[in-house]
Amino acid sequence: MSRAMHRGVSGLRISGNSNDSWDSQMKVKTEKEDSEKNRSSDHTSLSFKFPCVFFPDISSSKHGISENGFSYDTFSAGSPRSRHKLTMFVLKLSLILIVVLALAGSFWWTISITTSSRGQIFHSHGYRRLYEQLVTDLWDIGELSLGPARLKELEFCPLEYENHVPCFNVSENLALGYSNGEEYDRHCGHGLKQNCLVPPPVNYRIPLRWPTGRDIIWVANVKITAQEVLSSGSLTKRMMMLEEEQISFRSASPMFDGVEDYSHQIAEMIGLRNESNFIQAGVRTILDIGCGYGSFGAHLFSKEILTMCLANYEASGSQVQLTLERGLPAMIGSFTSKQMPYPSLSFDMVHCARCGIDWDQKDGILLIEVDRVLRPGGYFVWTSPLTNAQRFLNNKDMQKRWNFVRNFAENLCWDMLSQQDETAVWKKTSKKSCYASRKPGSGPSICSKRHDGESPYYRPLEACIGGTQSGRWIPIRARTTWPYRAKLNSSELQLYDLHSEEFVEDTQNWNLAIRNYWSLLSPLIFSDHPKRPGDEDPSPPFNMLRNVLDMNAHFGGFNSALLEVGKSVWVMNVVPTSGHNYLPMILDRGFVGVLHDWCEQFPTYPRTYDMVHAAGLLSLETSQQRRCSMINLFTEIDRLLRPEGWVILRDTVSLIDSARMLITRLKWDARVVEIESNSNERLLVCQKPFFKRQTN
Repeated sequence: MSRAMHRGVSGLRISGNSNDSWDSQMKVKTEKEDSEKNRSSDHTSLSFKFPCVFFPDISSSKHGISENGFSYDTFSAGSPRSRHKLTMFVLKLSLILIVVLALAGSFWWTISITTSSRGQIFHSHGYRRLYEQLVTDLWDIGELSLGPARLKELEFCPLEYENHVPCFNVSENLALGYSNGEEYDRHCGHGLKQNCLVPPPVNYRIPLRWPTGRDIIWVANVKITAQEVLSSGSLTKRMMMLEEEQISFRSASPMFDGVEDYSHQIAEMIGLRNESNFIQAGVRTILDIGCGYGSFGAHLFSKEILTMCLANYEASGSQVQLTLERGLPAMIGSFTSKQMPYPSLSFDMVHCARCGIDWDQKDGILLIEVDRVLRPGGYFVWTSPLTNAQRFLNNKDMQKRWNFVRNFAENLCWDMLSQQDETAVWKKTSKKSCYASRKPGSGPSICSKRHDGESPYYRPLEACIGGTQSGRWIPIRARTTWPYRAKLNSSELQLYDLHSEEFVEDTQNWNLAIRNYWSLLSPLIFSDHPKRPGDEDPSPPFNMLRNVLDMNAHFGGFNSALLEVGKSVWVMNVVPTSGHNYLPMILDRGFVGVLHDWCEQFPTYPRTYDMVHAAGLLSLETSQQRRCSMINLFTEIDRLLRPEGWVILRDTVSLIDSARMLITRLKWDARVVEIESNSNERLLVCQKPFFKRQTN
């Protein structure tokens, strides 16, 4: 950078001198009020403004001036000046009265609800959310009344929060009445705020650079015990060695032939020479359910195959946490009762290696959900002792379970390609006519258009076959192969109601923006020169930035531009539920992504991303009148970001100025950067410091 990064920005400052005249202070105050009005006019949502309500000390000082620098004279009804003072006094008094009445009424309502319905609130999900929304409203009123006093730095959360994941609390969900697996689902309470910063573990260390960091992680960075490392579970869980300070992931194990041989076996069962031919067969993205610790995806990453790990929340020994610590794609998710947050026809392959899912349960509805997210001609790979029927010839229960899965898959129009040892591979039909050729009543019905939408944000599971009415029903072998898949042509863009001119312009803008980002940050970040003070010069490939969370992905242009300049980084493309849903297009381009409401916490563990990027997100949220504040959004970003990680915000000048004021509360280093080609927008570039905790 041309200038050194400065630590934060100063908060609101109210200065004054006891010897100043009343007139001069009124002039300053009027200018501040005019400035505040001009600034606030650019905002469209109250929750993203920073109003400052000053409550003067009415007791006069010796000079008639209060401690905050504002003077107060004795009012008389004679002169215009006195009448003006009287008017200002009445306005201030009215404002105080309104706030007091609002607080008193809200607290009275809270007390009446909690006393009269205490036994019902926490047994009814609706009343629980009403209570949480009330807490949010009271908190917002408090922020308004405190004004600049709120801009003090946030404290660190208690130690038990260091691996805390909001929305996943099994014990609380059980107390609320969730059962039959729903206690593991995501249940977010609206409005409750986390007003503290999640601390790193005591012995946390910065992850190793890729490719070393993909295979070796620091034990202190994750919550796992030696027993959990050595315990049985997913096949890829066993491919790791625990040393004194590190966990090393290996490709071979005495219990298993190794992930490389396993991947080779799957390729042969599909009819390919080896896993390097997955791309030619149309396989670019894989959903790995219950991924172990990500070794399957780590091996395929070098083959340009992108594998998204999806696994249940685990308090410790988490599959998702360890996979993300390796820098690989992963997120917490359960589809016991709700659909996965992906549109229909999203993945080329779904993989489950001893993933713990009982596919024969719930009348096969979990297999229907797999069928929904699987593209036509895509593959379902299941590795389980249950698939080896020869081992259970004398076990009628196991035979019954295997026969159910096999028959149900046939009714879904899946063709079983091969079964070897404990692995079975099915191929989803590419022809819609297959569903009409089934025997009446032999399988799930076709979803109506009303139940076949492409925005399944944690909706209840559907017991019907989805995706058949979508214009995106294109067999994987008929699609353009990677990497050309990322460059959509005009006929493909018509599926998403986009003009080629709009898409080309977006692509060009992001290619230019990425070059500018590199020029701005290359001395400090990315793979160009990731050296930190005291480090030796790194060895190639110098890759310090492994993953990026794009909070408002739009068309996926930021992801595409990163790949265009040859950066070996994957992007979690998040499409906000408050905006237009371009997630189907992003997934069809060969990227990974998810729908998300940014007024809720993201389904992942703390410290999982090297960079967070958000272009236009603040404008989007304010335009939707969202009931969440900017400080809550920033504390969530801080939770997701690794120490020494980076944040790049791009938005309007007024919103960037507002955001810059809040950055001091999070202890981030920050600076605002002007954009030469756009005078209406600014960049806010921030870095999260690494605060080392001391052992007690």
